[in-house]
Amino acid sequence: IFSYLHMKYLFFSWLAVFVGSWIVYVEYSSYTELCRGHDCKDSICDKFRKGVIDGSACSSMCEKDTLYLGKCFTVKPSSQVYSGSWGDLEGVIKCQMEEAPRYDMGGELEPRKETAFNKPAKGTSVEKFREMILNHLKAKVGDQANLADLSTQVLSIADANKDGHISLPEARSTWALLQLNEFLLALVLQDREHTPKLLGFCGDLYMMEKVPHAPLYGISLPWVVEVWIPAGLRRSMDQWFTPSWPHKAKISIGLLELVEDIFHGTFGSFLMCDVSAAAFGYNDRHDFKVTDARHIVPEAVFQEDIRQQRCDADEDCLYGADCLTTCDLTKHRCTPEVTRPNLAKACDALKDYILRGAPSDVSEELEKQLYACIALKGSAEQTEIEHSLILNNLKTLLWKKISHTKDS
Repeated sequence: IFSYLHMKYLFFSWLAVFVGSWIVYVEYSSYTELCRGHDCKDSICDKFRKGVIDGSACSSMCEKDTLYLGKCFTVKPSSQVYSGSWGDLEGVIKCQMEEAPRYDMGGELEPRKETAFNKPAKGTSVEKFREMILNHLKAKVGDQANLADLSTQVLSIADANKDGHISLPEARSTWALLQLNEFLLALVLQDREHTPKLLGFCGDLYMMEKVPHAPLYGISLPWVVEVWIPAGLRRSMDQWFTPSWPHKAKISIGLLELVEDIFHGTFGSFLMCDVSAAAFGYNDRHDFKVTDARHIVPEAVFQEDIRQQRCDADEDCLYGADCLTTCDLTKHRCTPEVTRPNLAKACDALKDYILRGAPSDVSEELEKQLYACIALKGSAEQTEIEHSLILNNLKTLLWKKISHTKDS
């Protein structure tokens, strides 16, 4: 009997070690294949040295070695995010990867598809470049009255060395950045404090100020642990390590203000297509910040793209995690109007976060308003009065509770 139990113990121990080693190998190999900061830097710096691109961070990264790519902490096939330092500045560096690295039959790394950096063409005047920017912005956010102001801001950023002239390499870097939703949103909201500040760029690699507390809430667990935890307990665990309630109220007001700013804002409307805690964070003063804006998309672009999408059911008309429209079965095409406004999705994300630990004198009214908010249907335009009323009521309720405290 002892021998049998001993053999059984050894077998299951060996099996556990084998399975665990395999999981570690798969995770590590996929991480190392995707997380290749030196490849991204080498590619960008090669183009800088050849005079193809230029930007405010190029010389520091490629010549002076005062801008460093640190730890890789977000790995996706299309982009990589690194901690970064630039002299005394600490930030986040984002590098665009259009496809994951691939290996040929001999095990050699194949060249990745990269941004061409071929626009604007040689000989393009500044006025022609301004016209290109205006047309691009018009296609992205619609025909807004003040697009000329936004294009002027773009040209100001393009003049990276502030010599009063925009070189062709500087223009090509700026044009590449304009293709990114996150860069466009940072431009649109630069007078607000919801997006991190742009610290510098080189080609389509750019550095933003660091958001010290991200994600907004939640704890990361290995997937082997995740599968055994009930959903209710998991939601409760996500709220274990959050700030005090007054600080959470201030952060929540920041998210509500973001919703307000991107609905019929100065430069058009945007849709939030991934309203999860992972896309947001806050700084040491508990100011709300967007940390991942790739799924905050111009409404005009979303509607144009979704109209072309073929469908057989509503589920086929989903963009990101949260932008769902309906399927027109007579045409088998998606309709352009989302089924839920940004505000409803934001309230859904905040519900557990702001209700946990809420003072007893506001918790009942806060819960009532949050559920009314979550119940909003249709686009914000369709329910504009109700949308504005609920948004203002929520902000007022939270501000009244914290306005007399130092946390505000």
